[in-house]
Amino acid sequence: MSKTEYNKKTKWPVLTKYDKEHLSQIAFPLGGIGTGTISLGGRGQLRDWEIMNRPSKGFVPRYSFFALWAKQGNQQPVTRVLEGVLQPPYEGAFGTVWPAAGLPRFRYVSFEAAYPLAQVHLTDPSVPLNIRLEAFNPLIPHDADNSGLPVIVLRYVLSNPNEQPIQASVVGSVENFIGMDGQEVRETGRVVEYRDEEDLRGLVLRAEKIPSDAPEFGTMVLATPHTDVTYRRFWADRRWNNDLLDFWDDFSEDGILDDTPNNTGTPHASLAVPCAVPPKSEVEITFLLAWHFPNRTAQGCGWGVSEGEGLGFVGNYYTQKFPDTWSAAKYMADKLPELEQKTIEFVETFCSSTLPQEVKEAALNNISTLRTQTCFRTADGRFFGFEGCRDDSGCCMGSCTHVWNYEQATAFLFPELARTMREVELKFSTAESGAGAFRTPLPLKHASGSVKTAADGQMGVIMKLYREWQLSGDNDLLRELWPHAKRALAFAWEEGSWDADQNGVMEGVQHNTYDVEFYGPNPMMGAWYLGALRAAEEMALAMADSDFALRCRELFERGRAWIDENLFNGEYYIQQIRPLPEGAVPREELSIGMGATSGQMPDYQVGEGCLIDQLVGQYMAHIVGLGYLLAPENVRTTLQSLYKYNFKRELYDHWNNMRTFALNDESAMLICSWPKGGRPKIPFPYFSEVMTGFEYQAAVHLIYEGFVEQGLAVIRGIRARYDGKRRNPWDEAECGHHYARAMASWSAILGLSGYQYSAVTQELSFAPRINPQEFQTFWSTGKAWGSFRQSHAGNLQVEHPDVIGEVELSVKHGEITLKTFTLGLPLSEANGWIIKEATPTKVIVQIGEEELSAEMALSDGKVVLTFESPCALNAGKTLRWKSPYMG
Repeated sequence: MSKTEYNKKTKWPVLTKYDKEHLSQIAFPLGGIGTGTISLGGRGQLRDWEIMNRPSKGFVPRYSFFALWAKQGNQQPVTRVLEGVLQPPYEGAFGTVWPAAGLPRFRYVSFEAAYPLAQVHLTDPSVPLNIRLEAFNPLIPHDADNSGLPVIVLRYVLSNPNEQPIQASVVGSVENFIGMDGQEVRETGRVVEYRDEEDLRGLVLRAEKIPSDAPEFGTMVLATPHTDVTYRRFWADRRWNNDLLDFWDDFSEDGILDDTPNNTGTPHASLAVPCAVPPKSEVEITFLLAWHFPNRTAQGCGWGVSEGEGLGFVGNYYTQKFPDTWSAAKYMADKLPELEQKTIEFVETFCSSTLPQEVKEAALNNISTLRTQTCFRTADGRFFGFEGCRDDSGCCMGSCTHVWNYEQATAFLFPELARTMREVELKFSTAESGAGAFRTPLPLKHASGSVKTAADGQMGVIMKLYREWQLSGDNDLLRELWPHAKRALAFAWEEGSWDADQNGVMEGVQHNTYDVEFYGPNPMMGAWYLGALRAAEEMALAMADSDFALRCRELFERGRAWIDENLFNGEYYIQQIRPLPEGAVPREELSIGMGATSGQMPDYQVGEGCLIDQLVGQYMAHIVGLGYLLAPENVRTTLQSLYKYNFKRELYDHWNNMRTFALNDESAMLICSWPKGGRPKIPFPYFSEVMTGFEYQAAVHLIYEGFVEQGLAVIRGIRARYDGKRRNPWDEAECGHHYARAMASWSAILGLSGYQYSAVTQELSFAPRINPQEFQTFWSTGKAWGSFRQSHAGNLQVEHPDVIGEVELSVKHGEITLKTFTLGLPLSEANGWIIKEATPTKVIVQIGEEELSAEMALSDGKVVLTFESPCALNAGKTLRWKSPYMG
C-alpha cells in the first residue's frame, strides 16, 4: 500500500493505494446514508448487493457485471469483463465458485481510495485501452439528504495510449433479481423495461407479482446520460448457461446489443454505450445504478418491534424524497457535477491534513458505516443504527446507547442526524421514572413501554445532549430535551438505583456495554456518571435551574474525591465488587438477564483488572470540553499503565476464549489485563478480546493526555490489521460487520488538533499535539466545516525568538461565529520556545478584504484573540492572521 497522494488525471484525492496483494478483502460500500449499499470489490467487481432493507453479505445477482469491447484498426476485437483476474482460492465442488469465472478479465489491477471516492486501474497487454473506474456516491458533511442518495456512480474512463483511434463499447448488465436477495425467493413476474427521458436513458427492473407491502418490493434502474446506447432486456434461457453464452456472443461481435423480441428468456438488463477513443486521449462513460425499496419493517431487518405492531413498518426516508427509482437516478444525473465537486472538496480538505496516515484512514474509512445496513432513516427522517450487521440481518438492535456513546463521526459530520438520536433517546425512550431504554424498539409510539436501562448508556446520552447543544448553540433544542435529560439523571438517585445514597458514586447494579452488570463502584460507570453530572450542571445553569445545578456540582465533587481516594491503586482504577445484601433484588429496569446468576455472588466482574475503557467518561469529557473529571495526575498515570499492560506488539502468546479479531503477528490493545493478579475465576465475557472501537477510545485518550506516540501506535496496529489482505479496510467488525463503535476513530482528529468549539459561548480553540510548526486539519461544528492551518517561521533554538505565526481558518460550508479564538502553540522550552505572559495588545485580523480589530493575550501557553464584536465567517470566507509572538 502507498499513502496519500493525488491522481494527476482525475484530481480525485487518493488517501491509500492498494496493490494486487491487498485486494482480496476489499468491499468498498457505495450507497447513501440509510439506503443500503452495493460494494465495490478490490478487483473492480460489484459484490454484497445489500439494498433490500437488510444486510445480504455475499449476495451478487447472477451475471451482473460490466464489460469492455475494443477494436483497434483491422485487428480482432477483444472483450473483457471490467475486473481484475480472479485470485485464489479456486477450488470448489464444481470448479471455481465465482460467477462467470470463465470469462476473460484484466491481468493487472490496483485500487485507490479516499472514501467515498474509489478508483480501480485495469490494464492488460492484450487490450489496447487502459481503464480507470471511478466509483462514488456523494458524501457531503452537514448535508444528510445529498449524502443519502440511493444511487451509485460508475464512470469508466477509457485511455488510449496508442497512435491509432480505438473503437470501444462498455456494457453494464444486471440480472433482474427483484424479490430475491440471497435469502428470500419469491414468485415475482420480473420484467425489464427501456426508458428514454430527457438526459437519461436506461432500463428499469421491476417485478409484477411481489406484494406491494413486501420488504422486497421495489425497483432498480441501470441508466446512463449518454445518448448513443443499445440494450437488451432479456437473455436466452438459462439451460446449460445459454444465457451467458448468448449475451457474450452478441456483445463480442460488434459491441452492440440486439434487443430480442423473444421475452421468454431471463429478464436481464444490459445497457451498452459505444464510443471512439482518439489517440493519446481519454473518453468517459458513466453509468448510474439506482434503487427504490420503500417497505422497511423493523422485524424484517432484525430490529425489535414494539408490542402489538406486527412487523413494525417504518419505511425509508429516501423513498419519501423520491417517488420512484427513475426520479432518484434523474436527480443524480442532473446534480452530478455539483455533488461530485462538493464531495471532492470535502475529501480534499480532509486529506490535505498534516495528520498521520493511520489517523486519516481510521477516521475517513469508518464513516462508511453510516452508509451500510448498520444504519437507516425511517420515513419520518429519524436516524437509527444497529450495533453492526450479521451477514443477513442487523445485529443488536435499538441504537444501543452504550455502543453509540463511543462514536463521534455522526455528531460532527451529520449533526442533524445526531439530534434525531437524542430526541429518540430522551423523548421517546425515557420512561416517566427516568429510566431510559438502552435499546429502542420500533415503531416509536410504544418505545418506553417496557424499559431496560444501561448505566453507561444513560449517562452517555446526557453528555451527548450537552455535545449537540455546544456544537449547535441551539437553545431551543436544549429547552425541549432538558426536562427529559434531567429526569434521566435523577433516576440514578431513586431507591434501588445506581446512586440511591447520593454520594456521587455508582454503587448499584450497573448494566453496561460488556452485556453484563457490574456490582459495586468502578471507574467506567463512575466516570460516565461524573461526566453526566458536569454536563447536567452546565445545562441546568443555562436553563436557570440553579438548584439542580448546585446538586449536580455537589455530587460531582463528592464522587470524584471518593473515586480518586478509593479506586485508584497507584497505577490505574479498579472495581470494588459489592454483592447485593441477602434477599435484595435489583430494580426491574437494571437487570437485563445476561450477567450474574446471583447478585449475592456476582460473576462477570472486573475487580482488580486494568480495563481498556475504565475512563471512557473522561475521554468523552475531553471531547465535549468539560475538563478533568478525576485528578489529572491519576488520569495520566492510568493511561500510561493501560498502554504498558494492555497493548501487545504481537499476539503469538495471547490466549482468548472468545471471538478473535486479532491474532499472531498483529498488535492490539486488550480489553482487560490483571497485571497484579486477582482475576475473577469467571470475568466479564469479553476481557480477552480485541475490538477496534475500544482501542480507538483508548488511543485518543492517550493522545489527549499527551502520550501521542503511544496513541498513534495503537491506531497503527488497527490499520495494519485492516489492510485489504487480512481484512476489509471499510468493515471493522465487533458484534457484526461495520460496527458503530469503530466510528470513535473520528475523535483522533479532535484529539490531535486540540479542537474545541462552543457555539453557546462562541469560542473556538486549536492546540495541535503533532506537527505544530506546520499543521493543517479538517474541522466541523454543528453548523459549519472547513480547514485550519498554522505555521511558524524562525529559529526555534533562539531563546527569545521574534517569530511570525501564520493562521488560517477557512469555512467551506455553513457559518461559524466567534467571540474568542484560542491557539495553543508550541510554547514549551523543550520545543525551543520561551513565551512569557504579556500585556494584552490590539491586533488586526483579516477576513477576506475586511480587517477586524481584536485583543491578543498570551496566557498559559496559549494565544487568545478576543474580537470587539462577534465575528461571523460564512462559506467561502477565510480568517487570516499574522502576528509576532514576543518573548
